[in-house]
Amino acid sequence: MTRLADATSPETAGAGLVLVPLGSTEQHGPHLPLDTDTAIAVAVAEGVAAEVGDTWVAPAISYGSSGEHQSFAGTASIGTEALTHQVVELVRSLRTWAGRVVVVNAHGGNVTALNASDEIEWVPCATEEVDLHAGLTETSLMLHLRPQSVRLDRAEAGNTQPLSEILPAMMTGGVEAVSANGVLGDPTGASAAEGARVLKAMVADVLRRLG
Repeated sequence: MTRLADATSPETAGAGLVLVPLGSTEQHGPHLPLDTDTAIAVAVAEGVAAEVGDTWVAPAISYGSSGEHQSFAGTASIGTEALTHQVVELVRSLRTWAGRVVVVNAHGGNVTALNASDEIEWVPCATEEVDLHAGLTETSLMLHLRPQSVRLDRAEAGNTQPLSEILPAMMTGGVEAVSANGVLGDPTGASAAEGARVLKAMVADVLRRLG
């Protein structure tokens, strides 16, 4: 695995696979950093690239479609249409010298943008156990990846209802309509060990999807 940002132009000629981590810059409750999704996308992409030969990890796209979080300070969203346009143009550019380009997405709000063009090949960072937002899973992942950025003393539960029950209100009023602290889940019991386990499962899932 080689980070594209560290490469020279001749080193990239004829590359087989480029992975593009896609995250967001958005609120993750009172205890997780704004770049949580981006950090997770990068970690998954790098984990996959370590297992696949002739693979480059591009610099992450750290702004996504996060309108549902816009009522919380710190959120920086570019919206669905702009994200689709950005990713399509980026993929077209990368494909002039790379055989395959796959976006590794770690933010659910980006899915509509990614599905808007058949020029975009993408895979999710997901496991069956992942909770909705800033709960046990994401907190564990960040404790594993970057513990110095986690404010555990500020961690608190948010709305723990299933997505099916809160989705209508969230669609009309955003996350704030269903969670005053921006958390959808409960970070209680989060650990670096759990984060390492989930990351390994995410990497395995993406490897399976890539074939």
